[in-house]
Amino acid sequence: MQGESFVKDTGWIAATEFVRHPSMVGSAFPASARMVRRMLAPLDWSHIEVLVEYGPGSGRFTFEMLRRMRPDAQLIAIETSQAFAAKLREKCDDPRLVVVEGSARDVRRNIGAETCGRADCILTGLPFSTLGETEADIIMHETALALKPTGVLAAYQMRTAIRRLIDRNFAQVRKGFEWCNIPPCHLYWAANPLKGSETGGRFDSAKNDPERVS
Repeated sequence: MQGESFVKDTGWIAATEFVRHPSMVGSAFPASARMVRRMLAPLDWSHIEVLVEYGPGSGRFTFEMLRRMRPDAQLIAIETSQAFAAKLREKCDDPRLVVVEGSARDVRRNIGAETCGRADCILTGLPFSTLGETEADIIMHETALALKPTGVLAAYQMRTAIRRLIDRNFAQVRKGFEWCNIPPCHLYWAANPLKGSETGGRFDSAKNDPERVS
């Protein structure tokens, strides 16, 4: 499988980037296949036209999302690591994937450059607990602004620091936890960006039965 091959090929990059930038890289280990499936299952893939991923890294989520996406959908992968970005461009020739070198805080500019619109879903594993308070606040606020009113934020985190940021920027959140990952992760699905939308985001609470948190 192309995705599995890419994960193996980028193992040394992941370790190097984690050592060099521990506050920006969530983990030196790729996400487990189980966590990827659980994280992505509640999303309504039939309605996702524009998808954004912060920090594709080893590509575990990237390739699985491409497998689930509609033929006419687009995935914008925003990566700060030049090495990861170059490797992903080299190994993935799917025309639906656009790899952008840059920061998640510029997500609206990056989406606008590619689609002239907003995203249906943004996936992130960025370690909000170590980004620094100001940077974390900016990225979360920009994320909410970058989503459509029906858009969803999907996040996996080692710690729960992201929860206050989600509560500040989204009206609805569901939470889960995945033990079968190194390290185990808190899972979040957040909808109604900026608490201003009357229409809920498209994720299905019946899938994987994530714990609903008000």
